[in-house]
Amino acid sequence: MNMAGMGLCVERKARPCGPAASSIAASMLTPKSIARLRRSGLIWIATVALLCPLASAAVAADSTCDALTAQYEARHATLEAPQVSAALFSAAENGCDTLTARLLDAGASTAARDRTGGTALTHAARAGHDKVVELLLGHGADIDERTVEGATPLYAAAEKDRLKAARALVAHGANVSLPGRAGVPPLSAAAYNGDLAMVNLLLDHGADPATPDASGKVAVLYAAARGFVPVVTRLLATGVGVNAVYANKLTLLMWAAGYANDVPVDDGVKLVSLLLDKGATIDAKDDRGRTPLMIAAELGHDEVVDLLLQRGAARDAHDGAGKTAADLAPSEELKAKLAAR
Repeated sequence: MNMAGMGLCVERKARPCGPAASSIAASMLTPKSIARLRRSGLIWIATVALLCPLASAAVAADSTCDALTAQYEARHATLEAPQVSAALFSAAENGCDTLTARLLDAGASTAARDRTGGTALTHAARAGHDKVVELLLGHGADIDERTVEGATPLYAAAEKDRLKAARALVAHGANVSLPGRAGVPPLSAAAYNGDLAMVNLLLDHGADPATPDASGKVAVLYAAARGFVPVVTRLLATGVGVNAVYANKLTLLMWAAGYANDVPVDDGVKLVSLLLDKGATIDAKDDRGRTPLMIAAELGHDEVVDLLLQRGAARDAHDGAGKTAADLAPSEELKAKLAAR
C-alpha cells in the first residue's frame, strides 16, 4: 500500500503534512541519522515524511481532474457551448491537461471568455499550469488576449509567481510589455513580489524597466518599497538611475527609507545601505520638502534613521512646513536621537 499516495504522514505523533514538515524532516536526514534510521527500521517513515506534501498535492490534483472528467463524461452529450467553455475553464484552472486536450479535440473554443473576460489560457497561466498553456497555444489561443481589467496571460502568471507558465508564454512570443490591471506591467508585478527569477525572465525577453504604470511608478520602486534587495540590484544593473526622480519628486532612496510595514527591518536597512553605496543623494527633497531621513523618522524606522545619520544625513533640514525629522518622529526616544548633536 502506498501510504504517501494516500496523503498520510506516517509518524508516531500527529504533525502537519506540509512544506514545514518536509523541511524539518529534510534537515534531520544527515548521513548519521539515516544510518540510525536504517538500523532501527524507521527509514521508510522519514522517506514518507519527505514525500508526503508532494504526494498529497499530486493526489489532490489528480482527484480534482478525475472528478471533472467524470462530470464531463456524464453530461457531455447534453452540454451546450457555454457549459463546454466552463468545463474548459475548470480543466485549465486545475491543470487537467488530458481533459483539456479532450475538450479541445471535441471543439471547445480557446476564444471563449468568462465573466471577467479571461479565457482558458488566462486560467492556466494564473494557476501556473505550463502543460495546459502549451496545449491551448497549440490550439490557437490568443497569447496576448486581455481580460476586462486589461490583464494578459503573461501578466496573470507574473502576478501569481508562476514562472513555468511565464516561461512557456514568452517562449511562444508573449508581449512582455503589455500592462495588466491598473496599467501595471508584468515586470512591475514581478518586482512587487520580489520574484527575481521572473524579473530576470522578463528582462531577458525585452521588458523595459523604465515603463511606468498608470500611477507613474516603475518596477524598481515597487521592489524598493518592499525591501527586495536582489531585485533592486538587478534593476539598477540595467541602467536604472539611482538618483532618478519620480512622481512627487520622490527618489529611490526615499521609497526605500519609507519601506512597507511588512518588510523585515534588516532588509530595509540593507537596501538603504546599498543605495547610498551606489551614490544615492542622501538629502534630496520631495515635493513636500522632505528628505529620506524625514520619511524614515515619520514612519518610526529607527534603524534606517540610525544608518542615515551615520552616513551624514542633515538632521536640521526643514520641510516645506518648517518641520525637521525630529518634529516628525513618533516617539520621544527617536525625537531625542534626532535632536542630539
